[in-house]
Amino acid sequence: MKYAYYPGCSLNSTGIEYNVSAKAVAKHLGLELWEIPEWNCCGASAAHNTDHLLSLALPARNLAIAEKEGLDVAVPCAACFNRLKATQQAVRQSSATKETINSVIEMEYQGTNDVLALSEALVRAFSLESIKEKVVRPLTDLKAAVYYGCLLVRPPELTQFDDAEDPQSVDNIITALGADPVNWAFKVECCGAGHSTTRPDVGLPMIDKILADAKANGADCVVTACPLCFLNLDMRQKEIEQKYDRSYQLPIFYFTELMGLAFGYSTKDMGVNKHFVNPMPLLEGKDLLRHPATRRDEA
Repeated sequence: MKYAYYPGCSLNSTGIEYNVSAKAVAKHLGLELWEIPEWNCCGASAAHNTDHLLSLALPARNLAIAEKEGLDVAVPCAACFNRLKATQQAVRQSSATKETINSVIEMEYQGTNDVLALSEALVRAFSLESIKEKVVRPLTDLKAAVYYGCLLVRPPELTQFDDAEDPQSVDNIITALGADPVNWAFKVECCGAGHSTTRPDVGLPMIDKILADAKANGADCVVTACPLCFLNLDMRQKEIEQKYDRSYQLPIFYFTELMGLAFGYSTKDMGVNKHFVNPMPLLEGKDLLRHPATRRDEA
């Protein structure tokens, strides 16, 4: 099976481990990710705050290239997914908007291809049972707070693939890997996005509440599918611990990193060594890195 792949700007910079692990996992499963040639920034999260047409035209160019190849588009970044999905919907709902966009990008985009979040694309291509069959190193006894953030599943009339208040799509993947998703209250709360930089007085308390609730509900780690959410929860964690005089030491993972580890890849292969919060004590303490042939426990 083959998807067009739109990595977006973050996956070539701050979220490079998401890019590396997503490509490795897809290849391991037998999925071809065809990276859209000469893709451009989708404009998230600035364009739709400044110019509506620009916010549609930027994603439309990428979608048009994929559509020309007859491919649906898999998108790992939650913000990019949201913007590409918004453009697809705008083109499908209005022929006038479609004509305007096509004149701007000087390409034909008809809105015939689907835009899928990467987690949705993987399960659509292989099913949870197929993913489970690939697991050689089950993530036994790992309790994970799966964090979707505010853009992956909302607004539901746009995203259309999971419950907006209690999503389960990534939880189901984590369960297939042998880990235990915890019940917690902040899985779709906003992490503050860029406010952690521009308005830390607003952003940092939002991140603190997410980490606190995950910890209070017994999570060993937080799992996300968004590079900006990952950055806030991982890179800002030490700053928050110092600000509020508390200790979380809560490792953050992309769901594709955990898939790769469960499939038998090394932490280095998955880019886990790039994290700010060191996840190695957790992984070693749970005996999750030993070669499957020498594991003490069976899943």
